[in-house]
Amino acid sequence: MFKHILVPTDLTERSLNALAIAVKLALREESRITLLHVIETIQDTELDDFSDFYEKLGRRASRKMEQMIRQYREGQLTIQTEITYGKRVKEIIHFATNQEIDLIILSSHKIEADNAVQGWGTISYKVSILSHCPVMLVK
Repeated sequence: MFKHILVPTDLTERSLNALAIAVKLALREESRITLLHVIETIQDTELDDFSDFYEKLGRRASRKMEQMIRQYREGQLTIQTEITYGKRVKEIIHFATNQEIDLIILSSHKIEADNAVQGWGTISYKVSILSHCPVMLVK
């Protein structure tokens, strides 16, 4: 059913839960997983203007992502890592569309009932609304 699962990550511990669920589902479905990190770019600048800075962030993100998937390397599972640059929501949606993603699994945080409006501005909420495919939010 889900042949290609996307797990966007902010490289925090919260992302590990989303990845673990993706792994369990992928093993049952014989799916592949892409772990995606989007490096947010500075608005109104060109990527080349800060190329050294972005390259350093990319190397750091790559090392962190390899640590995240290390425990899953010995199984039959295929986990690919990707890094893109831009605005997070736009890049996640763009990647999911272009790579024919069947399911997006991403971490989310608890929304307080007293301040539910604040939750509407989160990346996870925006991705869940704009995505062409099902989205699973993991808390």
